[in-house]
Parts: sequence; C-alpha cells; structure tokens
Amino acid sequence: MTAAEAASRAGPRSRRVLITGMGTYWGGRLAQRLEADETLEAIVGVDSRDPKVELERTEFVRVGTQHALIRRIIHAAEIDTVVDTRLIVDSVWTAPRVAHENNVIGTMNIVTACDGRDSPVRKFVCKSSAHFYGAERDDPAYFTEDMPRPHPPRTPIERDIVEAEGAVRDFALRNRDKTVTVLRFCNGLGPGLTTSHSQLFSLPAVPTILGFDPRYQFIDEEDIVGILEHAVRENRHGIYNGAGDGVLALSEVIGLLGKPMVPVLPPWGTGLAAGPLNRLGLRIPVEMLNQLRYGRGIDNRKLKAEGYGYRYTTRETVARFAEHLRTRRLLRGVRQPYRYEREVEEFLRWSPSVRRTGATAGKSWRPSPRQVADLQKLLASIESRPDDEPPARVPSPPDDYDDLGADEVVGLLPSLDRARLEQLRRHEADGQRRPAVLEAIDRLLAGSGAPDGGR
Repeated sequence: MTAAEAASRAGPRSRRVLITGMGTYWGGRLAQRLEADETLEAIVGVDSRDPKVELERTEFVRVGTQHALIRRIIHAAEIDTVVDTRLIVDSVWTAPRVAHENNVIGTMNIVTACDGRDSPVRKFVCKSSAHFYGAERDDPAYFTEDMPRPHPPRTPIERDIVEAEGAVRDFALRNRDKTVTVLRFCNGLGPGLTTSHSQLFSLPAVPTILGFDPRYQFIDEEDIVGILEHAVRENRHGIYNGAGDGVLALSEVIGLLGKPMVPVLPPWGTGLAAGPLNRLGLRIPVEMLNQLRYGRGIDNRKLKAEGYGYRYTTRETVARFAEHLRTRRLLRGVRQPYRYEREVEEFLRWSPSVRRTGATAGKSWRPSPRQVADLQKLLASIESRPDDEPPARVPSPPDDYDDLGADEVVGLLPSLDRARLEQLRRHEADGQRRPAVLEAIDRLLAGSGAPDGGR
C-alpha cells in the first residue's frame, strides 16, 4: 500500500468544511446535505454570488477566488476540508474568457490558499468533468481513471478542465500529507438542473446528427450530491469517475423521453447548421457536438469499490427526467424560486425567539462568526483594564454582547483559556451577574477544563 493509499484510509474525519461556489447549484445542494450531519462543527460557503438554495447553519461569506482572502478564512475558521464546486463545464452559460478565469485562474488561487504545512486543510475535493477525456471516434468503450486523454483538447472548456486538474495534481504532489480527491462526472440530469442536454431534451422534437447514434451515460443529480458528500465523509485519494450504471444509445434516450428523434444536423459543418436552433432558445456548445457524434463512456467501478452505492442507473436517471418533463407544466408557478436576503438569513439564524422554536428547537446552538467577534472585542476591552481599576470604570461591552443569551455565552466558554475565563468572570460579576454563566465559568476553572494558554 502506498503512502497516499494509507492516508486515504487513515485520515481524520472532516469537521470544518469550506465549500467554494456557494452560488452554484452544486455548492448549495452539498451544503444542504452536510447541514444534516451534526458531527460537522462548521460549514462555510464562499462565492461572489448569492446562494441559490435555502440554508440553515451554513455561514456564507461573499468573496471571490482571491487566494489571500480565502487563505485568511481557512486559517481563521480552522478549515480542514475544502470542496471546490465552481468549475464551469458547459460553455453555453458564459464567455470563454470568463470561464477560463473561473476554471483555471480560480482553481490555482483556491489550491494556493490551501497550500503549505501551516495550512489546517487536510482534504481537498475537486468537482471536475468527464470532458477531461474528450469524445473522439477512436475512444475506448469506457475510460478508466488511469487513462490519459488520447487527443489534445479541442474546445476551450476541455482545455480549461485539463489545466484545472493539472493545478490540482501539482497541489497534490506538493502536499503529500493531504487527501486530494478529483471527481469526474458524466452528464448530469435531474429536475433541478438546467444544462445544454436538459434543454435539448426539453424540445418537442430532439434534433440529432445525421448518421450518428452515440452511446450516452447520465448521472442523476442526487448521485452527484451523494458522491460529493461521500468524498467529504471518507478519505479517498485520487481520481474517481462518477456515472450511472449502463449506457444507452441516444435513440433509446429520446425514446424514453417520449420524443421524436429528428436527425436534421449534417455530419460536417454541424456548428453552423445548428444556428437556426438559437431561434428555439437552444444553443449547442462546441464540447457537446462531438458527444452527439461519438458519445462517451466512463468506468464507474473504482468509486463503487470504495463504498459508494449509486441510487440510479443511466436508464433510471433518464426515466426520472422524463417524468419531470411530463409534470413540470402542472407544477409551474406552485413554488417560487429561493432568493437570498442577507438580513433575513441573519435574523433566522441568530434571533433568540426564532432559535428556540420551530425547526431549530432542541438543536445545539452554534455561535455565528459575528457573535464570536463580539465576544473577542469584549475580552480585549477587559484585558486592557488594570487589575486595580474600580468596577465603576469597567469599559462597556460591545452593543451586540447584550444580545447574547446566557446559553450562548456558556457555549463559547470552553474555547477560552484560564486567564480569559478569569477576566470574563470578573466582568460578568460586575455586570449582568447571570448565575448560569458564573457557574459554568467556575466549573471550568475548578475542573481544570480550561487550557492555560501556553503560560
């Protein structure tokens, strides 16, 4: 067993997770799934865009991919696991320059932020794409993870993915003590996903390339989220393909959708011939054209051998999407899309009246970074007071400290060393004199449950 393999099995469990790309569908869905895991101490999401899904205990920080800022967040929050979900794999949604900035430069910045022996990061997970392999006439029946790309990248998105994975590979070589997982997903389908393939399959009749009936694999959106979650929970070093079992000919896919297949695109000059589809609201990205000719298959056995059980096969994924297409007209307008409002989210997370009722009743309380900062300000003001200063001259605590309940302050006490506990006790005794706070401090001091701060 190699050192990397040993690390992948014996590494520590994730406790504090940072998700990049919180404004993407995948970043939000993964955060929602991880929020149900009470063993995770903290979930932090970063992005320059607002989250697209409703979150309960994930802390969102609006920041781009500047490595200096990400690094500060990682160190301040003691992040041990970073999951990078930002990769753009469908060129129809953005300009090539913007995609390159996000995919290549952004990935380099993220891994730089995690780099070094002083970094608390012990696990890095990269959500990548099977576009890494390309799609050509002489491809193998199934690509395995150890196969190199047989041809140079032909499209900007493929070049971006190859370069981004190169940055992650270099990071792994520099940091052999860290678990680095790369997940290459085939085309995803699901009710919540909007992709070039889902738009193609939503047309009344599905145009295809004359003379071609390629092999297709799909993975359900629930399995994509499940695999990302699996990578957070487990320590699996290396590259893993993600795809549902089985392949279907494109004609079978269209048949399962209950649509007619219309082979109207010529085998040569396909990109130009696809222009009229723009009037139907459909743009076929260049990286998708070769898939419509030759298809692609990827081997998913390695991930299954590591313990992940797929929920849906390729056929079941297509069938689920077909059901969604049949019912979406009935459900249209029933549910309004989620809109992130920072002030509302802050209230729902930290208002005492909300915290003690409803869905959060009975759950363990965790302080927000703002509340932690407020307590630190208080402690700093206490430390600046001479020991012989009379109580009347005690500096006033920050305004937000008065909003902290006794249970909230008690929840913060175990993180303080003995000197700060003693200072906080003097302040509490001179001020609000809450019995629960004073008793908790006394227990920690009497039971030597507080560290001495290295003194």
